[in-house]
Amino acid sequence: MNLEDLQRQAQEDISKVQSIEELQQVKAKYLGKKGLITLAIKDIATIPPEQRREYGSRLNQIKEFVENLLEEAQERLKNLELERELATAWEELTVSLPKWVGALHPISQTLERIESIFVSMGFSVEEGPEVELESYNFDLLNIPKDHPARDMQDTFYVNKEGYLLRTHTSPVQIRVMLSQKPPIYMIAPGRVYRRDDDPTHSPVFHQVEGLVVDEGVSFKHMKYTIEVFLKEFFEKDVPVRFRASYFPFTEPSAEVDIGCLVCGGEGCRVCKGTGWLEVMGCGMVHQKVLENCHIDTELYQGFAFGMGVERLCMLYFGIDNIKLFYENDLRFLRQFRWS
Repeated sequence: MNLEDLQRQAQEDISKVQSIEELQQVKAKYLGKKGLITLAIKDIATIPPEQRREYGSRLNQIKEFVENLLEEAQERLKNLELERELATAWEELTVSLPKWVGALHPISQTLERIESIFVSMGFSVEEGPEVELESYNFDLLNIPKDHPARDMQDTFYVNKEGYLLRTHTSPVQIRVMLSQKPPIYMIAPGRVYRRDDDPTHSPVFHQVEGLVVDEGVSFKHMKYTIEVFLKEFFEKDVPVRFRASYFPFTEPSAEVDIGCLVCGGEGCRVCKGTGWLEVMGCGMVHQKVLENCHIDTELYQGFAFGMGVERLCMLYFGIDNIKLFYENDLRFLRQFRWS
């Protein structure tokens, strides 16, 4: 076998090995006491004197080449063996690990539940930025410059250029009315920010606000929509009442209560003895708001409503402290995993 064939054959044999044992056999074949390269070195004495120098130099190159290939193959096979051992160990480990069933956070479950109900009623789901323009958050919603909601103690202002962390998702309604022509049937879920911090309020919380703008829309349509939603959400025929209220962006306005889910309306600590629990605000969209969004008030009317997701979540699951949502306590969260 000439030297070039010897190198080519060694390279081919080494590339085919699949285990350390096979590698040792190939190593012996070429570098062992009776290996092909070892025998070739011993045969140098039979080479004509004028060719020995070139022959010996080339043979040393081949020997070094084969030794490097063997080292690389050994490293590759060691890594492959380690991967196999780790895979086997992990398989054995996972068999013995407890099988915790995952779950969405209760707030995420509540958001999905709300969205699913309204989508089934023909509403679209719209989103908007959390860092909002003051004009969208207040001005276009008919909230006066001197309204308490604009005070620093209620609103997180980002800078003096009119940017703030939105205090409600109503700006999404403004953006939709400015960009889409009626009819509009939409909800706007998302995070909002206010300077609140007590057992029933958080500075960061979630809202879902709804908007309908169409021809012939009236208070009775709003009342029916809200009643259907609440009965679907709580999965029971809950009593619902509307109390007159005030919001700058709706007229007339109302607060919506449901019969206490704890005492059934008889009065308890949760409902403070009234038998009712407040769940949302609503009203007919103020004519000024529609005009600000260039909607013909002679042709179109609208109604809007807004609810706190944490509030509904607490009522639905019977949770009495809003801070439990944000503490990442697995003992609390595992109560909401899927069965």
